[in-house]
Amino acid sequence: MALSDAKAGKRNEEGISAVVGILKQRFGERFQTGESFRAQHAHTTTYIPAQLPDGVLFAETADDVKAAVKVCAEHQVPVIGFGTGSSLEGQVNAPNGGISIDFSRMNRVLEVNAEDLDCTVEPGITREELNVYLRDTGLFFPIDPGANASIGGMASTRASGTNAVRYGTMKDNVLSVTAVTANGKEIRTARRARKSSAGYDLTRLFVGAEGTLGILTSVTLRLQGIPQKIAGGACSFPTIKAACDAVIMTIQMGIPVARIELLDDVQMRACNAYSGLTYAESPTLFLEFHGSDETVELQSAQFAEIAAECGGGEFLWTANAEERNKLWKARHDAYWACRALAPGLAALSTDVCVPISRLADCVAETQADIQEHGLLAPIVGHAGDGNFHVLLLFDDKTAEGVAVAENFVVRLNQRALAMDGTCTGEHGIGQGKMAFLEQELGGAVDLMRQVKQALDPDNIFNPGKIFHLV
Repeated sequence: MALSDAKAGKRNEEGISAVVGILKQRFGERFQTGESFRAQHAHTTTYIPAQLPDGVLFAETADDVKAAVKVCAEHQVPVIGFGTGSSLEGQVNAPNGGISIDFSRMNRVLEVNAEDLDCTVEPGITREELNVYLRDTGLFFPIDPGANASIGGMASTRASGTNAVRYGTMKDNVLSVTAVTANGKEIRTARRARKSSAGYDLTRLFVGAEGTLGILTSVTLRLQGIPQKIAGGACSFPTIKAACDAVIMTIQMGIPVARIELLDDVQMRACNAYSGLTYAESPTLFLEFHGSDETVELQSAQFAEIAAECGGGEFLWTANAEERNKLWKARHDAYWACRALAPGLAALSTDVCVPISRLADCVAETQADIQEHGLLAPIVGHAGDGNFHVLLLFDDKTAEGVAVAENFVVRLNQRALAMDGTCTGEHGIGQGKMAFLEQELGGAVDLMRQVKQALDPDNIFNPGKIFHLV
C-alpha cells in the first residue's frame, strides 16, 4: 500500500457548493451534510486516512441516482457509490470531495426467476438478506466474502469468497447490470440469457470497475440450488507444502469441493485461544462438500485418501449442521481471533493470488518474511484458487509502524507478481494498490485509462481509485 496514492486531489469548490444546495432542496432529509454522516461514508479499514464526502444522498430509487449523477455531471463534482462500507482498499473515500450515494434503502429483490436460476436485485441488498429472501425457493446465491457486503459493492470490487473454488467469483455470477452513466442515463449491459455473443461484454467491464465507470442501480445474478447434503471437515498437516499438495491433488482429481480453506499454524493457535478449540496448531485445511448423500460421502472419502498420502492427520467430517458449524468455528472467527492476539495494535488485511502450483512457495516465503522481520501476521487462504490473506498486526500510531506495514505489503505483492500472480484476488485496487497494478499490467493500464476517459470524460465517478489518470 502507498499512502502517496491516497493523497487528496483537487476540489471543485464552486461546483460542490452548487450541487450540495441543489440536492438539499430536492431530497430534503434524505441528503445529509453533517460530519457524522460524512465520516461514516469515508470509513477505511486500514491506515489509509479517511477522506470525507461533502454530502450523503440516501437514494431510494434509480431515478434518485439518475438525478444526482446528472447534477454532479453538470457541475463536474465527484460521485461515489456506498454499499455497506466493508471494502478494504479505500474504495469509498472521497479524495476530491463530492457526493456519496448510500444504497442501504435500495435493497429490494426486483425479480426471481426460479426456473432460470436467476434474480435481479437492487445494489444495496446484502448477500445475507438475499439468501434469507431466497430460502423458500430452494435457491441460494453462493458468493460469500467474509463481510456481509452489499451486492452492488461485491459486483463493483469483483469480490469472491470461500466457495469460489466451486461456484466462481462475482464475474462468473453476474449476468447483467444496469448502470447510470456520466450523462445521467441508465443502461442495461445484457439480457438474462445464459450466454451471448452480442457485442462487447459490458457486464464484465462494469463488474470490478469499483464505481469508476458508472453507478450500478441493479444487478442480475446467477443462483444455485440448495444442495441436498452439505458436509464439512478439517484436517491438519505437518507443513504448508503438504497442505497445498493435498489441495492441488484434490483439484487435479476433479473432486468438486465447495470450499477448501487454509489456516496456518499462527492462525490455528489464535483460533484455539480465542474460541476455546482444541485443533492441532499446525497448518490446517477446512473443507466443505455439496451434493447428494452418495456424492458427499464419496468426495469426503476421496479427500481422506489424498490427505493421508500427503502426510495429513485424521480427516474429521460431518454432515450434521450443528456439528459442521462448530467444526468451522475456527475459520469463521479467524479475524477476531487474530485481533485478540494483540488488542492494542491495528490490523491490516491484504490479499494476493498466485497460480495454485505456486501457492505453497508463496505462503512459505511469506511466512519466512514474517519471521525474519519479527512480525505478527497470521495467514488464511482460499487454497482452492491460490488466493490468500495476511492479517498484519502493527502500530498505526507511529510513522515507523506504518512504514513496517507498507514495506511488508510491498514485499508480499512483489513476491506474488514474481510468481505470475496478481496483487489482489478479491479486495480490489482502490487507493491502496495502484502502484502494484502498474507493475502487474504495465501498458494495459493505459488502455484502462482510455476506457475511463471515454466513459467518464470529466472524471466524476469515484476519482482517485484504481489508477491516476496522469
